[in-house]
Amino acid sequence: MHNLALFISVFLACAVEAVEATTIVLAAGTARDWKSALLGTGSGFGVLVIIIASIGPSISTLPMNGLRLFVGTLLLVFGLQWIRKAILRSSGYKALHDEDKIFHEEIAAARAAKAGKRFGVADWYAFTLSFKGVLLEGLEVAFIVLTFGTIQRQVGLASLAALAAVLIVSLAGFALRKPLAQVPENTMKFIVGIMLTSFGIFWGAEGAGASWPGMDAYLLGIIPFVTVVSYLLVQILKAKRARAPQKVVASKQLDDLDAETVLEDFGVKKVIKDFGFFWYDFLIGDDLIGFAIVIVALQGTNILVHGGTNAWWLLPLAVAALLPINLLRVTK
Repeated sequence: MHNLALFISVFLACAVEAVEATTIVLAAGTARDWKSALLGTGSGFGVLVIIIASIGPSISTLPMNGLRLFVGTLLLVFGLQWIRKAILRSSGYKALHDEDKIFHEEIAAARAAKAGKRFGVADWYAFTLSFKGVLLEGLEVAFIVLTFGTIQRQVGLASLAALAAVLIVSLAGFALRKPLAQVPENTMKFIVGIMLTSFGIFWGAEGAGASWPGMDAYLLGIIPFVTVVSYLLVQILKAKRARAPQKVVASKQLDDLDAETVLEDFGVKKVIKDFGFFWYDFLIGDDLIGFAIVIVALQGTNILVHGGTNAWWLLPLAVAALLPINLLRVTK
């Protein structure tokens, strides 16, 4: 992967997460107490530093093939989730992500919550809301930086891209004192989803033992392939929606199940439960079948390679089949 592609991919992915975290912190500070909200933000960053310092070195010690397989699998699963949601939004089956609406919903929920002081924190609700938002979104940023940076031996460049994204979004958000509603988040998620999926296919197949024709240059063919497949699916779903508009209804099945929206209680058990839910949603989401297909395709690639067949083509075909199956399943 070229350094520019690495920087752009990490920057856009981290910018999306930073928009969501900034929206939560702004809501907590505006509706409740800025000091408590900022204290929660700082605490969240502190925990992130500890997690990154603990996990980062262990990832870099993995054998290269094992690292490619591990990173490729996670990026592929993660990227396919982003692409699927972006396709649903672009085709009209799912409402566009509205940070302004989310901001006002968070404001309303924060104002309705009971005030309380704990452990010397003036407003425990504002503290915890900000802490969870920064920690959960920050974990995704950390994952993106560590995986992209480690596998390309460019952790510094990936970290710089993430830092630039977080600083730009955060400064803009706090300067304007409102959510970044004008950011074309669905477009950004679409681009990032395509990039993550493409890199996931490339590294996952290599990790499973396959060799790409043309080596690294073949990545330049995977990205257009994923882009064309996604574009065609948007057009197919738009046509389907036009033929049967009465069947398109708001559905829980199509809603985001973002971990930061589950914030009613703030006990230790609730924090642990939310943390576990975050990782399940992060790795699998509402697409267990898709996750299983990715694992089977990777295993199939490995089996064929060991049998003497360079099955670099199996994973792209699996993705091309997986996306239509999932999209048609949730838009019945």
